[in-house]
Amino acid sequence: MILTDFDYVRPVGLEEALTLLSGSRGARVLAGGQSLLPGLRTGETVFDGEDAPLLVDVRHLEELRGVERTPDGLRIGALTTLAELAAHPLVLAEAPELAAAARANGDPQVRNLGTAGGNLAVAGRATDLPVAAIAADGLVELAGPGGRSTVTAEDLATTGVPAKAVITALLVPAAGRAAAFEKTADRATRYPVCAAAVRITPGGPRIAVTGATARALRLRGVEDRLRGGPYTTEAVLAAFRAEPRELFVPGRGTSAEYLGHLAGVLTARALQRADQALA
Repeated sequence: MILTDFDYVRPVGLEEALTLLSGSRGARVLAGGQSLLPGLRTGETVFDGEDAPLLVDVRHLEELRGVERTPDGLRIGALTTLAELAAHPLVLAEAPELAAAARANGDPQVRNLGTAGGNLAVAGRATDLPVAAIAADGLVELAGPGGRSTVTAEDLATTGVPAKAVITALLVPAAGRAAAFEKTADRATRYPVCAAAVRITPGGPRIAVTGATARALRLRGVEDRLRGGPYTTEAVLAAFRAEPRELFVPGRGTSAEYLGHLAGVLTARALQRADQALA
């Protein structure tokens, strides 16, 4: 049962969808619906403005689907499902942390309905794909009233999707096998208690965590301490112990000290797997 009254429209193309979003202050994009629909059922989803809530259904727009190789890496359409992302040969070969994050998300029903764009759009909640996108140095492509633009995955995790804009794609450089993702999940919700994603680049490791922190976050201080290796568990844990304790936010019965340690353990596992893939 859905407790919120709303209007529904199914635009024929992206431009019509953007026009509809711009014309109603109470409009929301409906893609996979794995975050929006539960909020409508419980009444937790709040619509902006005084207009009647309007769901703009973009699920059928083929222009927002698919994975393709580009000169700079991969372009992943926003409506690509998490199940498709987890199994796609290009993603498995060139962005394995994204495939692993998609595979770790929820259960099969969630992965078959949830989309890459929808997972990236949930700012302020610990989800799997944003942390992998940050580690991958990903750019999120947006379409809105002002035209097309891009924002870093890291910035999107902080600001959320701009009003009246739609995520159209995730752009990531190719990493080969030198990337990995690790997660400890809440048993009830499958959201991460903590998740870590890494890439090993010629300039050093890129490391991002979520769940243990207030938002998906790149840990530049840890990266600097581990530049040049080694990626032993002891070295990684020491790098994490040097981080400010207030960085890690206690919750769900866990302390900041525990979460900082857990983040270090998961990061060490991910770095060791990525490093082994380079050997």
